[in-house]
Amino acid sequence: MLENIKSIKILKLLFNLIYDERKLKLIKYNKLIQNKLNINHINYQLFTGRYIISEKNGIIKEFSYYNNNLIYEGEYLNGKRNGKGKEYNEARTIIFEGEYLNGKRNGYGKEYNEEGKIKYEGEYLKGKRNGKGKEYDEKSKIIYEGEYLNGKRNGKGKEYFNDIIIFEGIYIKGKRWCGTWKEFNEENYLIYEGGYLNGQRNGKGKEYNELNELIFEGEYLYNWRKRGKEYIKGNLIFEGEYLFNKKWNGKGYGKNGNII
Repeated sequence: MLENIKSIKILKLLFNLIYDERKLKLIKYNKLIQNKLNINHINYQLFTGRYIISEKNGIIKEFSYYNNNLIYEGEYLNGKRNGKGKEYNEARTIIFEGEYLNGKRNGYGKEYNEEGKIKYEGEYLKGKRNGKGKEYDEKSKIIYEGEYLNGKRNGKGKEYFNDIIIFEGIYIKGKRWCGTWKEFNEENYLIYEGGYLNGQRNGKGKEYNELNELIFEGEYLYNWRKRGKEYIKGNLIFEGEYLFNKKWNGKGYGKNGNII
């Protein structure tokens, strides 16, 4: 009948467990109920996948049933994680440290990768990233700082690449929405900097070649050049309007700067 019990809370009430170091012992209670439900500490551990030193309040340690590894240590209140605590993975590496409320991450905390290096620090609400925070890559270099909502980047934020701000603006549901953006090619050369809207170049911006030479400055609309100035080797060669990224109406210039 154990598999029909869906609530761990019901199990805990039925067990009324106490703990002697890491070994579970049952308090004496109605043996008839115990036999009917096939309840014992082995089934309890299999059902929950964990066991802990104490179910009540104070400083608690949780262990994995499968390998006896420590998976949590910290404060408990009314049988749930509340207050400051730390989580560990199966390799015994810390994966989170911070604050909890009603069993979930809540308040300020830090997340770590499998090597124990920080990958996020900031605010949580009901187990998810909410509020201000920072993200880091595998080398602990910052890649984002800003606001989160329901675990995703949302609101004002900055994105980094090799310690350079490549985007600063507004995020919606984890995606860049509008702001200023720096775009790099596969060789990490800057090829664009300027306005950004919903995944496209919009507003004022500049383009560069692989030698970091300015080749265009002006206005964009939905990734297309709209109007502006075009250069070769620092020399102005065209000024005017564009249609589908091609020169349409304006002035062309020769090497000596004369209109042609």
